[in-house]
Order: sequence, then C-alpha cells, then structure tokens
Amino acid sequence: MKKIQLGNTDLHTPPIIFGGNVFGWTLDKTESFKMLDKLLDKGFSFIDTADSYSHWAPGNRGGESETIIGNWMKDSGVRKQVTIATKVGSNPGKEGRDVSKDYIIKAAEDSLRRLRTETIDLYFTHWDNENTPVEETLAAYEQLLKQGKIRNIGASNLSPGRIRESMKASEENGLPGYQVLQPEYNLVEREKFEKEYLPLVKEFNLAVTPYFALASGFLTGKYRRAEDLRGDRKEMVKKYFNDKGLRLLKIQDEIAKEHQVSNAAVALAWLMQRPGITAPIASATKESHLVAFEEAVNIELSSEEMKNLDL
Repeated sequence: MKKIQLGNTDLHTPPIIFGGNVFGWTLDKTESFKMLDKLLDKGFSFIDTADSYSHWAPGNRGGESETIIGNWMKDSGVRKQVTIATKVGSNPGKEGRDVSKDYIIKAAEDSLRRLRTETIDLYFTHWDNENTPVEETLAAYEQLLKQGKIRNIGASNLSPGRIRESMKASEENGLPGYQVLQPEYNLVEREKFEKEYLPLVKEFNLAVTPYFALASGFLTGKYRRAEDLRGDRKEMVKKYFNDKGLRLLKIQDEIAKEHQVSNAAVALAWLMQRPGITAPIASATKESHLVAFEEAVNIELSSEEMKNLDL
C-alpha cells in the first residue's frame, strides 16, 4: 500500500489511519488483537489512540486502549512495523483538562509504559486548558523530544487562536511547533474546519488527520429511520438525522452503486480527496468493516461526484 508523508514530519502513513478508541470499549482484548492483526496484514499500520481511551466504558479508568495496543505490539514483536499516535490533556477521570508541563511529562511516561515502547511517534495535545501558557506546554514537548520519548507533536481540539499563538511562540522562542492537526471533519461536519482551520493548515503547512471521518457511523448509511437510532452512538448520530443528512445519504447511495462500493468508502474517499487532508481516521469493530477501507483506497471520485456531495 502506498504511504503518504505526514506533512513535514519523517512519518509516513497509509491513506487511512485506524482509530483506536474501540480497543477496550466495543472490542475486548482478544477481539482487539484480532483486529490489529488484520489491520497490519492489510497494510493499515498507523494506529491513533489517546491516554483517555476508553475511560467511558463501564469499569474503565482510561489507558485501556494504549494498554491493549502495547501488549499486542510486544507479544507480536511488531513495534517497528507500526506507527503510533497518542494524546495528552484530557485528564481522564478527573475534573478539568491539563496541559501543564509537569502533567504532560508524567502522562507521557504513563503512556510509554502502557504502550510498552521507548518512543511515541506522534504526540497530540488532545484537549486544551487556556489557563496554561502555550510556552509551558511546548516546553514539555521540547524536553520529551530531546529525551527521545516522542518524535513529533500535533494539536487536536485546540482553538484556532491557540494554534496560532502556539506557532508564534514556537517561532519566537525556538520551541517545537505542531506539525499535525487532528480536527473533526467529514461530509456532514464541514464549516468549522473549512472556515476556521483550513487557513491555518495552509499557512503553517500542517498535515491533517481528521477524526469522526464517518460521523460516528452515520455516513455508513445504516441510520435511515428514527427507529435506527439506538445503541452507544445514538446521541452522537441523531443530530444528522434531518433532511440534509438524508439527502446526502441518497447521493452517497448513487455514487456507491456506480463504483460498486459501500457508502463508508464514498465518505472516506471524499475526505481523502479534499484539499489539505493527509489521511482520515476511521474505526471498525468487525473485519468485514475493513472492506470499506480497501474500497476507499482503490477508488477515485470524479470532479462531478465530488461536486454532487458538496451540499
């Protein structure tokens, strides 16, 4: 599978990054190991996780996803074949987000221990706390980079203002700068990224790895009626269950039929062909779901199809 350079970093990624939020949540350890094996077999070797995954599942405290990935890499001996991104700042199980230097240094050590590795390939500021000066956060990353404990840094849910402030501090103070942006972006969540973040992406030449590529499953096409809205993602999906969302699904249906692929493949292919996007993040809970990944990598939407999806 052809890999893409991740912006200005030395990392290369498959066209789709696998979202590790399912590990320790909808997939237990055994199922997670099977999924990870299949991903690597198919060439999807970039895994995105966070120190807070999957704290929302009953009985979990956070770090379960990292632990599963770490044990799998150690048991399988595949660390050199896999690229790992993880995140810091959400402060799972406690009130308030934390991007202070002391917290980041400790959290990185905890992630390294759970991942059973000596270095994190890409380390994201997951959530921000604007009471902490950006210089302090970047100084923590500078220390970790010098120690070889992380290789590159990225920003996820930071405001446009804080990203700009961080990049300015990096340039003026000789601190490390963010190289990768991980925003929410998909066919039904477009305005915020395109209006507020895309200009920053162009200005600072950031790689972009958007999350919620399938809009929590809505863009797979399995939610068509009110009675379809159930399960873990009900609250996340119901906001798309409107005239615009259903109209978009019909257009996806037509394009999917033309290419003989799934709706999910169309949604992923659309993202992969959008300006500024490096590689979208998507999850799966069954091996059969990975077919959509392979379909998306192997199709190219026409300019007319891209335009039709532009509601």
